[in-house]
Amino acid sequence: MNAYQIFQNVPASLSTDLFTWMRSEDRELYKSAVASLAANRKLRPAFVQKKPVAEQFAWMHKTLQLKTSDMIGEHLLQVWFMKGKQDMLIDFCDSLGIEHNGEGAVDGELPESLDDDKLKTAVDKLLEKNDGATVATYLHIFNAQTQDGWSNLADILESDERLALGNA
Repeated sequence: MNAYQIFQNVPASLSTDLFTWMRSEDRELYKSAVASLAANRKLRPAFVQKKPVAEQFAWMHKTLQLKTSDMIGEHLLQVWFMKGKQDMLIDFCDSLGIEHNGEGAVDGELPESLDDDKLKTAVDKLLEKNDGATVATYLHIFNAQTQDGWSNLADILESDERLALGNA
């Protein structure tokens, strides 16, 4: 699932969490996101910036659902998970035995395969601490980090009802 497809399927509350985090924790990222999305739609950033915050968020969420915004959306999700959701990444890497820098960034290469039992345990652990939409979004982004992803992770994303995005 590409980033624009993720934004088409996640609840607006997840996008609101992402944008709220950006506005409070990484103001430059937020400004850059608004500018990039506005330029993508051939608009000036001021068009978006003049809107009330809730309308800015709604506009950004809608714009990130477009295929032309895919790279921007993927970047925003990656930064949010790497900086704003580090505990989640650490838990996932630790559960799978993936070496990381203590902040969730993988040291070295990603594994060629993921152990089925460890993967199931890792997903269950994430779901105990986080809502299903956030976990599903992270797992989709993680699975996109290699060319073909991991088939067992893709299977879990398709079959585990707790990770369903389309009905959110």
